[in-house]
Amino acid sequence: MDNPHPVISFDNTEYAFAYKTDQELKKANFLFSSMGNQLLVNLGTRFTPWAIKAGLPIKGLIRNTIFKQFVGGETLDETVRVANKLEQFGVDVILDYGVEGKEGEDNFDHATEEFIRVINFAGTQHNIPFMSIKVTGFARFALLEKLDAAATDKSGYEGTVHTEVLTETEKAEWQRVVARMHKIISAAAAKNVGVLVDAEETWVQDPVDALTMQMMELYNLDKVVVYNTIQLYRHDRLAFLKDSYRQAEARRFILGAKLVRGAYMEKERRRAEEQNYPSPIQPSKEASDRDYNAGVEFCIEHLDRIGLIVASHNEQSSLQAVALLDKKGLPHDHKHIHFSQLYGMSDNITFNLAKAGLSVSKYLPFGPIHDVIPYLMRRAQENSSVSGQTGRELGLIKKEMQRRKI
Repeated sequence: MDNPHPVISFDNTEYAFAYKTDQELKKANFLFSSMGNQLLVNLGTRFTPWAIKAGLPIKGLIRNTIFKQFVGGETLDETVRVANKLEQFGVDVILDYGVEGKEGEDNFDHATEEFIRVINFAGTQHNIPFMSIKVTGFARFALLEKLDAAATDKSGYEGTVHTEVLTETEKAEWQRVVARMHKIISAAAAKNVGVLVDAEETWVQDPVDALTMQMMELYNLDKVVVYNTIQLYRHDRLAFLKDSYRQAEARRFILGAKLVRGAYMEKERRRAEEQNYPSPIQPSKEASDRDYNAGVEFCIEHLDRIGLIVASHNEQSSLQAVALLDKKGLPHDHKHIHFSQLYGMSDNITFNLAKAGLSVSKYLPFGPIHDVIPYLMRRAQENSSVSGQTGRELGLIKKEMQRRKI
């Protein structure tokens, strides 16, 4: 029997960069070449946040280089232009309001309203099925830290938030956090928009997991509204994923699982060393890859009760997920599987998956330049430190430039 699906090749640069003009391709080439220079990146990531704080006139430069590559725009209106362009190539969008780390009740309430504004907007668009939130956007970090420290079982999903360790004032504060989460998720459920709850550092993750699972139990009854982000560069997360599935089965809701490798590796290792506890991070990249692929396989085995987002820049993991769908005879557009990559990176994966009829999106942050600087600095560091990432991006861009003879 002939294979009904076209063979997916992540080397097809014509599909990968069809959405970029010659000028945009040249800019991407310049940017990734610059990010390959470790010294330049080190200087840039130190100087840029300082220059923005000092009010130096560098916003124009940032807007036309790294911001344009990795961010949708400063406003929702600007961002929708990018979303519309992606839609022409069969690619969806995950909206991310990129404001980080502002503390205080007023800021938490404001962030909650912003998340709801994004949800309401996404609900009016064809190709924005998801948006992402950070619980630290509307909860005090130290409060989450105190709740996490009280969690007794660190090996699996405990599901309990130990509020008995809190003072009366803190208990009221936690209730406000829970109320904000309800407000966000109920707005999303009404608009049919999925909410991806970002992962946090290990020392605040437990209450985030518990709160997210409580929301799933309430809202993920006949469709997936809430997704937890599971970082497989942690050595305990494959067991956590399986444990979460057992909970979903027992309590009769659909588990939403966005699988990523992870984002805080250096920070996590350093803290474990400083505070003398075992590192939560996998011993090797091979171990991360093994658990990630095992996690994808586990979810695809249970797609009836798991909504899976394969959020990966790893070509092999993406191909493996497609092969598993084919092996099980599941359609490429199955409602419980979705693929995603960051905007500005791994276009060869995103656009070739879309061409093969898979449900795929770009994770698209937006927000004022000064607010998204932390995100941009992470992208720059990631592209200079992830072995082979910049080289792969550059190689594909250069290949396409040769194809176009530019």
